[in-house]
Amino acid sequence: MIREEIVHINGIPKKLIIFLHGYLDDADTVNLRLKKMIDTMPDCAIHIPQAPFLCEVDNHMRQWYSMYRFDPKYERKNTPKMSDFVEYYNKMSLGLAETHSYLEPYIEQTLAEYDLQASDLYLCGFSQGAMSAIYTALMFPEKIGGLLSFSGIIAGFEYLQKNAKNHPSTLLLHGTEDNLLRHASMKFTADKLKRIGCSVKCISIKDAKHQITSEFIEHGVKFITGQISK
Repeated sequence: MIREEIVHINGIPKKLIIFLHGYLDDADTVNLRLKKMIDTMPDCAIHIPQAPFLCEVDNHMRQWYSMYRFDPKYERKNTPKMSDFVEYYNKMSLGLAETHSYLEPYIEQTLAEYDLQASDLYLCGFSQGAMSAIYTALMFPEKIGGLLSFSGIIAGFEYLQKNAKNHPSTLLLHGTEDNLLRHASMKFTADKLKRIGCSVKCISIKDAKHQITSEFIEHGVKFITGQISK
């Protein structure tokens, strides 16, 4: 179902980075924000796939799955309790399962194109893309090289705890002033991922809102570089 993508190839690819854009977002927008990663990763292919669905609230943008159907009034943003906030996202696990069903074949095909293994893959995502990356990385048949979540949250933990097929090394990045997906989501996600068996590093970006900043990308590049050198 993924028929559009932006691809950058530096040298002879020995590693593959796949970056999933967010909700009400698209590949072109993310591509502009990833310049530092694109320019500094040698012998690497960077793929930015376009979500296959037009966004339900703006058909000029894209979505991996509907969020409106799970929270049509966007009540999660202002709910005071973290437990209630999380429950809104747990309802979205069905959407994540649907995304996984077409994202995993895309990843497998892309790895095959470069004759690479799962351990050569670094799966990244922002916001809804981060949720999709977390779910897909945990359910991927083999352990990938690394998982990077930019302003994301784990959803459907009970299912993932029982059914996760591996536990990748993970970097969680989140802005302290995130106005859409609260900063506490990072600690919540880290705790759940550790229970699954992932090694997790968390970095808070001071004063950052719900956006990909250059500081986010710098930390992402350092994490991937460090994983590659191990």
